[in-house]
Amino acid sequence: MQSKIRNKKFIVTGASSGIGERICWHIAKNGGKPIMLARSIDKLTNSQIHLKKAFGADSFIYKIDLQKQDEIDSVINHILLEHKQVHGLINNAGIGVFDYISDMKWNDVSQMFTLNVYASMKTSQLLIPHFSKHHTGHIVNIVSQAAKLSTPKSAAYGASKQAILGFTNTMRQEISKDNIFVTAVNLGPVRTNFFSIADPGGSYQKNVERYMLDPDLVAKNVVQSLFSSKREINMPFWMEIGSIFYRLFPRSMERLLKSQFSKK
Repeated sequence: MQSKIRNKKFIVTGASSGIGERICWHIAKNGGKPIMLARSIDKLTNSQIHLKKAFGADSFIYKIDLQKQDEIDSVINHILLEHKQVHGLINNAGIGVFDYISDMKWNDVSQMFTLNVYASMKTSQLLIPHFSKHHTGHIVNIVSQAAKLSTPKSAAYGASKQAILGFTNTMRQEISKDNIFVTAVNLGPVRTNFFSIADPGGSYQKNVERYMLDPDLVAKNVVQSLFSSKREINMPFWMEIGSIFYRLFPRSMERLLKSQFSKK
């Protein structure tokens, strides 16, 4: 894996914690150079110091609010001016709020689509010409099993993930001719601070604790798949099998797994 990414630069959004922070760690461990984007410059600075101490790795940090399109344009264009070549983009930043449709707050819905969908679409659009120019690149979108399995209290969140999965699959077809790889990462619940907003009461976390994925394992799998033609990473595997059965037998699955689907 080291030879594939050594000295290559990868933009990672949501890099200050959770999966994004661990992705940067594994990139640096294997000789790559993470370009870390997040709102918290203090957390990014700490990560940069740790990567230097642990691996002697070069890394770069940029403060950005991905919910502001003008900042996305400004920061990405600035990165492309500062760096001769960027080799990959990992759209990791995302947010979720679990509510019944009757209780949805429109500000939450807007925030989820702005961050989960529009920001990833915009960063991808800005990087594609750069990757095409160099005839190489890899775009990874961190999606969710919620894009494939519809469950109560996740109508807006699931819809946002369905949207970015559809965008990812279309993008793959459009840019494959330019030797640009595209991967969707569809995850079940991961042990990160995502749930501090999605599930502030903690009931869902408690219900799924034994199923929660380790963010370091997720990050390792993502980095191992860079510059490969892997279409999707699906974790955990049993949940992907469930999503296949759900697409084939939706009514039966909703009836049989009603209690599991309602754990939120």
